[in-house]
Amino acid sequence: MPKLAIPLNAALLAVFINVLWGGNPVAVKVALEWIPPLWTGFFRFLLGILTVAAYATWRRIPLWPTAAEWKPLTILAFVFALQITVMNHSYDMTPASVAVVVQSTFPLFVALMAHFYVENDRLRPAKSLGLLVAFVGVAATILRETGVGGGGWLGFGPLLVLLSSVMLAGRIVFSANLVRSIDPVKVTIWQMILSLPYFLIGGLAFEQIQWQNFGLGPLLGILFQGVVIAGFGFVVAITLPKYYNPSIVTSIGFLTPVSGVLLAMWLLGEPLSWQLVVGTVAVGLGLYLIVRQPREKPS
Repeated sequence: MPKLAIPLNAALLAVFINVLWGGNPVAVKVALEWIPPLWTGFFRFLLGILTVAAYATWRRIPLWPTAAEWKPLTILAFVFALQITVMNHSYDMTPASVAVVVQSTFPLFVALMAHFYVENDRLRPAKSLGLLVAFVGVAATILRETGVGGGGWLGFGPLLVLLSSVMLAGRIVFSANLVRSIDPVKVTIWQMILSLPYFLIGGLAFEQIQWQNFGLGPLLGILFQGVVIAGFGFVVAITLPKYYNPSIVTSIGFLTPVSGVLLAMWLLGEPLSWQLVVGTVAVGLGLYLIVRQPREKPS
């Protein structure tokens, strides 16, 4: 049974990972200038597989699945491949600063799903309020004014990011139950291994790498996605929910939209609108309300 509270060392690790996670939409956006979405998935997870395999070898963790583990790992890899495909395409159509705010809502959907599917992880009044506040932030980010006196518009790219966020939440909840019986490192590496042929075949059939756009920036973007996020980040993200409630662990991501917006402004020169400020603050506040634990009454 996952624990209700999270200790300081695990919380600091989760904070560090979520700050790094804020750079993922920026890294994807930069890499897409060189490598299209499916090829980005292929190279990202090829690097991720090598990184996780090196870690597993160092820790002497057996990786080959048992007969009973193949089915759930295959289901996870299918959802994983679809979610990453939607995410990469949505990032290609959305400013990185907007993408990171909308994508950061996945803990809200984790909290909703965990209420029904994860033992001892129920919605409280503060969590429910956090959901409401954060969804207001999403609305402020997606629904924007075209100008003074202009009408609002609903961007298709941000909606795809939101869909990716819902799919990511489902994958996290499914993984949280899966790692109770399967080693988290094994789960991490096989979701990438089993999805790799899909990205390779799809890239060969439908996409072409823009070699003329190759440069240090796109290369660093792929390395960041593969080694830092798909390697180190995935192991931490899938291991912590094994021991602590997944809605609590993922809700520390209230720092992700802040770091992501700042990185998008710094590295991509994206503007900071008032809608983005409201959205970032509301999403961050909503996630904080979800992660905040109620004080125990003195006996």
